[in-house]
Amino acid sequence: MSPRREKLTSPQTRIALARGNRPVQHLQPVPGPVDTLAARTLFKAQRRAAIRTVVALGTLLFGLSGAFALFPALGELRWSGVPVSWVLLTVAIYPALLALALWHVRSAEGLERRAEEKGDVRPDEAPSYGACEAGDTEAVP
Repeated sequence: MSPRREKLTSPQTRIALARGNRPVQHLQPVPGPVDTLAARTLFKAQRRAAIRTVVALGTLLFGLSGAFALFPALGELRWSGVPVSWVLLTVAIYPALLALALWHVRSAEGLERRAEEKGDVRPDEAPSYGACEAGDTEAVP
């Protein structure tokens, strides 16, 4: 007779199976009413900002590489025995990328702030988990 077969499972799988269904308090909050026109306007403005950022990123990366391709004399410049083109493409590019990322985040947050100041898009209100508010007579399913 062959030995009894054992079922092996990950500890995470056992925990997930033991947990079962999640209680109501762990569900995501139901979003409040939103002005869809204002939200679309904000989305379009943020998409334009993202396109500007991508264009600036492409200009930075391909422009720097293209400058070295168009002007080979720049590739012959050396700093401490290392070609300047290598230093720019491997080390100096990261602070520029960080600055570009910070610029994008600040512009996106500024667009959101202006939309909130106009009253177009409201910031998140208190979460609603489907429970009744004081004075409500019906339960939300």
